[in-house]
Amino acid sequence: MPYVTIQNRQVYVEDQGSGPPLLLVHGFPLDHTMWRYQISALSASYRVIVPDLPGFGQSQWCESKKMSMENFANDLVALLEQLSISQPVVFCGLSMGGYIAWPFLQLHRDRVAALILCDTRALADTPKIARARLFMATHIVEQGLEVLLETMLPKLFSEKTRQERPQLFEEMQLIARKNSRNGVAAAQCGMSERPDVTERLPSIDVPTLLICGEHDVISPPSEMVEMAERIPGSLYVEIPDAGHLAPLENPVVVNQAILRFLASGF
Repeated sequence: MPYVTIQNRQVYVEDQGSGPPLLLVHGFPLDHTMWRYQISALSASYRVIVPDLPGFGQSQWCESKKMSMENFANDLVALLEQLSISQPVVFCGLSMGGYIAWPFLQLHRDRVAALILCDTRALADTPKIARARLFMATHIVEQGLEVLLETMLPKLFSEKTRQERPQLFEEMQLIARKNSRNGVAAAQCGMSERPDVTERLPSIDVPTLLICGEHDVISPPSEMVEMAERIPGSLYVEIPDAGHLAPLENPVVVNQAILRFLASGF
């Protein structure tokens, strides 16, 4: 079934393949379709669970004014329970999905077999960025998503992608426009309050792969390399010809990195 019920809300989820469970958590302000190339490649050997987070894609919103990363993490655990998945998962999150990985690991350590962190950050927002998120959240609720899409979406892609694959940029615009404006605003508020987890990185005790687009300007390679250096035994892979949405922009190389990591047995 494509929908499960969590806290009286309908949550859309793709559930494909069989084998060890792999949970793919999308970035902001997109939905599960950003993982299209990973679903097709990974479901041949793994059970790939790919939800739309509450308020995004085809998942309902609860009308709360703020959705913390902890709330998202707890909803994902409830989703796994609804799907009768008790085995620890490989948690793969991009950008906001990576922000959700931190509380998921901290609060539900027994549910994590490994981490894959794509184009994400351990640092909290600066006060200036946090204020901008809150301002944007208010604007979104009152006037819609257009300003967010105009200012943020171009930053998600490398210049090469924008020039050579403009249809991909246009498609992401259409996907983002379908999201609940209240859900998007609530996620902005939640991201503005997320903590700095840099000091927690050395305590991560699960196998970890970090993936970053070569031209990512939101979570740049230099920052993700520093993260990798702090996480014991982690592996860092830089993706050429890609920006913040490396799994969409260069899926072949991303899939190769993920499959090598999963095949290593940790």
